[in-house]
Amino acid sequence: MPAMKLQHSLRIIFAGALIALIGACATMTPSGPAALAGTWTNSLGAVWTINADGTFHVMAAKPKAEIWGTYTATGNTITVQETRRSGAIPKSCRGPGVYKFSRPNPNTLTFVSVSDVCKPRIQNVTQPWTKK
Repeated sequence: MPAMKLQHSLRIIFAGALIALIGACATMTPSGPAALAGTWTNSLGAVWTINADGTFHVMAAKPKAEIWGTYTATGNTITVQETRRSGAIPKSCRGPGVYKFSRPNPNTLTFVSVSDVCKPRIQNVTQPWTKK
């Protein structure tokens, strides 16, 4: 009888641990490309489509430009690189920009500049973004 009681107790403990683990996984903040993919807008009127394949497209309003590029994301760090834009790519924007990002809630994406010399990119990227 005591062995059956122990076995029953272990089942209850295991079930409780499994439920806690599943609950923790469901509330984890996404990171990497999964946290970024989607279409986002900011208060400057920019629309940024970030694709899961490591490419992006931006329709910027201030300054007015259409931009295409690539990105890599690891953890909560993104490195963006313009590959083409309507008009010439400004000299300061030819190199990559590195940012830390966070998802304060499912519909908001924010960035903090880590390393970038492209002022228009910094101005746009560091605005809060809302999922479209």
